[in-house]
This record gives sequence, C-alpha cells and structure tokens, in this order.
Amino acid sequence: MPPSGLSAWGFMDFALVFIMWAIMMAAMMLPSAIPMTLAFSHVSRQRQTTIYRPTVVFVLAYLCAWLAFSIVLTLLQWQMHGLAWLSPRMENKNPLLASVILILAGVYQFLSFKNACLKFCRSPMTFLLSEWQEGYKGAYKMGLKHGATCVGCCWAQMLIMFAVGVMNLLGMAFITLVVILEKLTPAYTGLISKTCGFAFVLWGLYFLSKNYARIGLLV
Repeated sequence: MPPSGLSAWGFMDFALVFIMWAIMMAAMMLPSAIPMTLAFSHVSRQRQTTIYRPTVVFVLAYLCAWLAFSIVLTLLQWQMHGLAWLSPRMENKNPLLASVILILAGVYQFLSFKNACLKFCRSPMTFLLSEWQEGYKGAYKMGLKHGATCVGCCWAQMLIMFAVGVMNLLGMAFITLVVILEKLTPAYTGLISKTCGFAFVLWGLYFLSKNYARIGLLV
C-alpha cells in the first residue's frame, strides 16, 4: 500500500508500484501477443536457422514498450493518491474520475488512430512483411514497434484499472479478455471494438448519473 501524500513517496514506493504495473501489463498483454509471436517464429524459421533467440528478443522488446507505459501509470497513480482519488488499498474513491476514464476508453474505441494500431495486431503477417528486419537488432526494432503499436491500441483500456480498482483481478481478467477478443475480430468488422466502446460509454454514464444522484441527495 503506497503512501497517500505526494511528498511521502520514496524511491521504494515508486519502484514497487512500477513493478506491480509492469507485471500487470505483461500478464494482460502477453496472451494477446501470441499470434504475432508465432507468426514471427514462423517467418524466422523460413529465413534463418536460429529462431528461438530472435523470438525471445522480439518478445522482450515488445515488453519494453509496456514497461515504458508502466512508468506513466506509476506517475498517474502517484498523482491520484496525492489527490485522494485512490484509497490506500488502491481502490477508486472518485466516481467522477471513474466516469471520465470509462467514457474516454469508450470514445477511443471508435477513433481512427485506435483502429489503425489494431489492424497490425489483427494481421500479424502484414506487419511482419512490411516491417521485417534481419538479425537480433532487427528483431528488437520490430518487437519495440509492435509493442508501441499495441500501447497505442490499448492504453485507454488499461486506464480502466483506475476506475475499477488497481488490484481488481476481475477487472484485469475482463480487460485481458476484451483485448484478446478484439484482436481476433476480423479487420473488416471491428464488431467487438465497437460493442466494447458502447459498453464503456454506457458504463461511464451510469457512474456519472450515480454520482450526480448522490450529490442531489446530499444537497
């Protein structure tokens, strides 16, 4: 449990919260990266004799992008604790914050940038054929680019953890399932993405109406 005050955070508090987010990002995103990893291994097998080491480099580079995003999440959590928007148990204490996050995540599902990033995840071979580079250095650059694309696709969904509770295991499982399903959706439909977008917006509006109802009762 990190301290509530901004000035009370020490190096170990930042380090532990970062490690927590890094593990969560790896656990939530690695399953969705399996199709791309298998496609990379397949192409590596065809082009060179050694396939396992480049694949490991590719996956580690992919994780580097999410480790960088984990730093952003750590800083956001630090600020939210300082504003008392999160409890010491890292649960949401601000319904308005939850509403804004959910509506943001829902609207982002419909943006062209989101779908442009998502199409590479839905078509691993298209990404590999257009971005292929030989050697370990090439594997690292490709993994990093795929990771950055994945962050561009899913960053708003990850913010939902601040709405449902940072350590909410059910929330983690739900977001992981959503990410996997929308990556398996054919690129020409995007049904899962749009459905989730509507669901997130409605969920956020529910939190918003609940918050205003509470304010009305207090008044």
